[in-house]
Amino acid sequence: MLRSVIISGPPAIGKTTIAKGLGQEFGLKYLSGGDVLKEMAKDQGFETDNDDFWDTEEGMHFLNIRKVNPEFDKEVDQKLEKIFLTENVIITSYTLPWLVKDGIKVWLAGSHENSAKRMTMRDDISVPDALEIVKKRYDENKTLYHKLYGFNFGEDLSVFNIVINTDDLGPDQVLEQAKNAVKKYYDSQTITKS
Repeated sequence: MLRSVIISGPPAIGKTTIAKGLGQEFGLKYLSGGDVLKEMAKDQGFETDNDDFWDTEEGMHFLNIRKVNPEFDKEVDQKLEKIFLTENVIITSYTLPWLVKDGIKVWLAGSHENSAKRMTMRDDISVPDALEIVKKRYDENKTLYHKLYGFNFGEDLSVFNIVINTDDLGPDQVLEQAKNAVKKYYDSQTITKS
């Protein structure tokens, strides 16, 4: 049985932390959709070496290029979809939950303010600056993905197996809920197919 998981949610909500934790727990290879997209940005001459590339002026500039030329996102999504359907992986992706049918899909919900607080700890910037970046990235991505694929990012959560609200939880608590959801899903698939 193919064992693949997608973690999605707004920017800076903790997707990478939870994905890596689940990868360790279930022996799944971790892959970031954002990292694949960063490789494409690097090929275009962008300096993508810092972890917070998406929150920089260059990252925002690449986002504007992506809005004009959707081929970047489509190519990344095709690569991720192929990997997702042929390997046992855990992938963080904004779009993949709406593009594939199989596997388990986890949405990490939370306020922009919660994301901004996480970003200030991660990227050493002020809360107002982080909040502005989080809102802009969320709104721009939402517009981009609706134009590309027709789904409402952050609003249509019907494709997800579980939604975890992270606002009042620490990373360990979120990870525990995600582990339980994945285990329950895998157990139900094993019972159904035996």
